Amino acid sequence: MRLKEFICTALGCAPALVAACGGRAEQVREWSREELEALEAKWGTDWAFSGISTFAHLKHVKCLTTPSELFDIAIIGAPFDTAVSYRPGARFGPRAIRAASARQTTFRGFNPRAGINPCLNWARILDCGDIPVTPFDNAQALAQMSAAFSELGARAPRSPLLARPRLITLGGDHSLSLPALRALRAAYGRPLRVLHFDAHLDTWHPAKYPSRWATEQSHFNHGSMFWLAGQEGLLSNDSAAPSLHAGLRTRLSGDGFGDYDDDDRQGWVRLGADDIDDIGTAGIVRAILETLGTEDPVYLSVDIDVLDPAFAPGTGTPEPGGWTTRELIRILRGVEGLNVVGADVVEVAPAYQGTGEETTLAAAQVVFEILSSMVKKGMQEMGKTETGTEAKTVEETKAGFDGAKDEL
Repeated sequence: MRLKEFICTALGCAPALVAACGGRAEQVREWSREELEALEAKWGTDWAFSGISTFAHLKHVKCLTTPSELFDIAIIGAPFDTAVSYRPGARFGPRAIRAASARQTTFRGFNPRAGINPCLNWARILDCGDIPVTPFDNAQALAQMSAAFSELGARAPRSPLLARPRLITLGGDHSLSLPALRALRAAYGRPLRVLHFDAHLDTWHPAKYPSRWATEQSHFNHGSMFWLAGQEGLLSNDSAAPSLHAGLRTRLSGDGFGDYDDDDRQGWVRLGADDIDDIGTAGIVRAILETLGTEDPVYLSVDIDVLDPAFAPGTGTPEPGGWTTRELIRILRGVEGLNVVGADVVEVAPAYQGTGEETTLAAAQVVFEILSSMVKKGMQEMGKTETGTEAKTVEETKAGFDGAKDEL
């Protein structure tokens, strides 16, 4: 036996390597487009219960390590929960929300409330996986999330409809809104306005969490991140261009309304959970649109505890007396005209929900509604043909849409 054959046999080489040792080369087959399309038609469609778990069965790409993959809207997970003040567990939120989105499929993804299928339209939507956030060091975690949001937000979008891609973050605790806003402030070169659905203010000065052992790092928590954002100049903090809370019902500090006074000084408008009893969902929608308008860039942040614990028990700081899932969806559909440039759905802690997954199902539906609104807003931009430049944009967009359909 020749030496090279003996070595290959003795080492138990793979068949391809044995063939190479014997001097034979394997022919790699080149598949035609028609053959690949036939394979895709035969095997490419998953049922709701099959396939690897991505949000709504979207294509999964580790976008942070694959800059060549262009996207218009990214689903990105931030499995971080070590800035909470009560129950931890939201680090498992991204995984659970993805699992709960399993019945959202491309072939049955038409949203009758919005009148579109967001996955079969102009936007290329990817599940970009998770930011690998450390659970051991909150300062490092904040730096990681800030860098990741900045990296993804600076990518070129696929569609000419957008100047910048959109990110929808699956939380994770609510502190992740701070690094997300940092990235958007840098990308847009101006302070943002926020539409904040929550039972709690989250504009608390860190000193409202009294402790003799407080440190500067403890200021970064899930109840003070909007206070920090205001201090860093990320929010407009302007009475003429305020941000807005909706669904509030939290207890306040001390023996008065000092928390509301602090909130006023930071440039926020408040809608309480009980307001829906007086003005209905239509009144809530009207108040939001009158406050925020449809032109300024808005960050949409949905803490799942805006819902009553009967509908979303799987959260870290539940508060009785909240909205129903249907009411929240109705409001989200009503504000679809907002210029939403980024969003998150946070504080989903699946360990505390029931076996029916009511919390994660609600969260997945909220993401679906936000996706629908982002895509629908882009369709409105597609219709602008007043100048030659805009007309060219429409043609480019149609070409991009055809390319996107080819990839589905």
